[in-house]
Amino acid sequence: MNCTLAVDVMGGDHGAQAIVPACAQFLRQHQDSRLLMVGQPQALAPLMAQFHLDRDPRVEFVAASEVVASDDSVEVALRRKRDSSMRRAIELVRDGRAQACVSAGNTGALMAVARYLLKTLHDIERPAIATYLPNQKGQGTLMLDLGANVDCEPLHLLQFAVMGTAYAAAGGHPQPTVGLLNIGEEVIKGNDVIKRAAELLREADALGRLRFRGNVEGNDIFKGTTDIVVCDGFVGNVALKTSEGLAQMLSGMIREEFTRTPLSKLMALVAMPVLKRFRQRVDHRRYNGAALLGLRGLVIKSHGSADAFAFEQALLRAREAVQGDVVRQIERILEVMHEPTSVVAVPAPAA
Repeated sequence: MNCTLAVDVMGGDHGAQAIVPACAQFLRQHQDSRLLMVGQPQALAPLMAQFHLDRDPRVEFVAASEVVASDDSVEVALRRKRDSSMRRAIELVRDGRAQACVSAGNTGALMAVARYLLKTLHDIERPAIATYLPNQKGQGTLMLDLGANVDCEPLHLLQFAVMGTAYAAAGGHPQPTVGLLNIGEEVIKGNDVIKRAAELLREADALGRLRFRGNVEGNDIFKGTTDIVVCDGFVGNVALKTSEGLAQMLSGMIREEFTRTPLSKLMALVAMPVLKRFRQRVDHRRYNGAALLGLRGLVIKSHGSADAFAFEQALLRAREAVQGDVVRQIERILEVMHEPTSVVAVPAPAA
């Protein structure tokens, strides 16, 4: 299946210096993909030539005169910078020229501009941010929401589960299971919002619309107890930042311990294969690329500090979502949510 992605080349801490080589590597690996690279001509021309993208027929350059900075407000991004690389990239999705947009820019601005230009799907009240966190099983746990919605109603959490189910299936998790983040597994635990959300999820499970496995706790995210963990954006964002900090702390502690003495350095050499595998499994760059779900188009948010390797992973997430037809799969489940007697099979990933 051909895939066309619009790339905001100017976003993020490293901008084009990280994004252009990531795009070049992505195209080497995926011959059926096309990229619409959006940015400032004077900044991109030398890098495009360096990585031979200026001569690649699968690459089209789209000019944009402005850049949304990391500290720009939503109002600035939405109202003042109408020719930003971020906005132009999203417009390409809106206009049907691209199937997904990938940006490492300001999260708040990206969500606001995407919601304004693409609009939300019918019956979706609030879009959510979803991404994978590393787990013991090595496949990653999909978690949402990660910061778009601080206060959520039970219906919003149900909608997050529906959107997460479609996205996880597109990413290679057929028949994904859903867990509701809570302070305990017992049904009686949690506040009124969580209890009512659990009731809605159990009803959806009984009708075959998703696979709800009950309440899960924070440690279940990293155990991989369920494929998907649903929560409000406040809790999700804290969990995300905690996991990133923990991974960095463990890597730093291991490095420090194995460089203390000549003996510890020798032990490090012996243990190097194991250490490399551990570092790879907890490397947050492998899980880069958060999806803005619930919109009438695909938008993938890369971490602002992403290097070339990490941004390439975000491009891969976008390609998976396009191939899995995530937006249509979400719509498909939503279409039967109002049909009490209907049963819909949880979507499987596209071949």
